[in-house]
Amino acid sequence: MHDELTAVDIQKMKEELEYRSNVLRHKIIEDVQTARAFGDLSENFEYKAAKQEKRRNDSRIRYLERMIKTAHVIDGTVTDEDTVGLFDKVTIYMEEDDEEEVIQLVTTLRQNPLKGLISKESPVGKAVLGHKIGDRVKVEVNADYSYYVEIRAIEKGVDDDSLEISRY
Repeated sequence: MHDELTAVDIQKMKEELEYRSNVLRHKIIEDVQTARAFGDLSENFEYKAAKQEKRRNDSRIRYLERMIKTAHVIDGTVTDEDTVGLFDKVTIYMEEDDEEEVIQLVTTLRQNPLKGLISKESPVGKAVLGHKIGDRVKVEVNADYSYYVEIRAIEKGVDDDSLEISRY
């Protein structure tokens, strides 16, 4: 399965990969060597912490390389003015909770539900994508649970490079 990402997503990942590979990796290796020089490795917290940070950085580098290699690049530009598209801010009315919420549809790499950044691959994202103001759509969470939302407003958005990619 390939992740659908925009060219901006790929560029941000390449920049992070460059930094982690060429700057951060060298600093972490120096930290490991410095901590190793403190002596007894079995009780050396600094050494263990430095090695853990090195593993975390190497893991992130592998993740970024895999994402860049396997990504399917999609167009993040504005689609039809009347329908919900990628990067649009959407005001939805959640019938079950009797409240409105503003969400912004983003790629999976930039999702952050606490900030209202909802992946287009999520149940809500899939439900509202391509619909218009006034549409009542069914959000299917799983086979046993679904609910309805109404699209109340759409503010067209663009992939303007301001949204950070997820870190971990």
